[in-house]
Amino acid sequence: MALFAQLLANGLGNGSFYALLGLGFGLIFATTRIVHFAYGPVYAISAYAAWLGGASLGLPLALSVALAPMAAAAAGAAIYWFGYRPFERRGMASHSVLILSLGLSIILESLLTLIFGPSIHAWPDFSPAIFIFGPVFVTSLQIAETVTLALVAGALLLFLRGTRYGKAILALSDNRDMARIVGIDTERVSLIVFALASGISAVAAVFTLLNEGATPTMGFYPVFVAFVVAVVGGLGSIPGSIAGGYLVGLVESLGLWKIPTEWQNSIAFVLLFLVLLVRPQGLFVGARR
Repeated sequence: MALFAQLLANGLGNGSFYALLGLGFGLIFATTRIVHFAYGPVYAISAYAAWLGGASLGLPLALSVALAPMAAAAAGAAIYWFGYRPFERRGMASHSVLILSLGLSIILESLLTLIFGPSIHAWPDFSPAIFIFGPVFVTSLQIAETVTLALVAGALLLFLRGTRYGKAILALSDNRDMARIVGIDTERVSLIVFALASGISAVAAVFTLLNEGATPTMGFYPVFVAFVVAVVGGLGSIPGSIAGGYLVGLVESLGLWKIPTEWQNSIAFVLLFLVLLVRPQGLFVGARR
């Protein structure tokens, strides 16, 4: 039972991290219908921004962390405005935009490799605190991920329900064409969505930087996990993204109890396959925002 308890704790920590990823990815897809695979390199850009703040500028951790969402928001907004928006204006098919997204992902990863090299860039002299609860070990990063998820999700809900642009985002996610008809500037709102969702991805990227370091390809697996979480939870649903993140995290972690570790990265995609077979709209699609 000690092993089960430890795997459960790991699953909850990973679930908080995955839910953060799913929130941003799902928000972009629900609003723009773009499968944004360039979400991965933006995730990496934010980690490098935080690393540069500490390693090059000598900023303390708190200030360096603040650089990550700003860099991600700027990168995400630029990708939409100069990448996706011209395709939208030409009425390009969704598969063309998907190919563009994959191409942008490859290009940005290559640029990061040219600039920073393939080696790992770790935060200097950082070691998370470890707390022991009976047979279970929990790190300060795992606790911080859970607390941060609650804060980010709560702030996002308040923004969506209580601000003019938030309500416009909800209108686009319900019916983009109708939103345009009633006078909502869909391009501006989409720009805000990309900046906001990219900033959320940066929060998760900071935890990866502190735990593993930054690499040009660090966003490759997280972007696919974000896709799985968003689909499993129900695209466009904030409670669904959180529930989907915890479900993926728990299934992935507890699966190691009986499945060899080399299969860990495949568990999430098996879950996606099963959900698409049984409930393609997502398990928690009824839990709207």
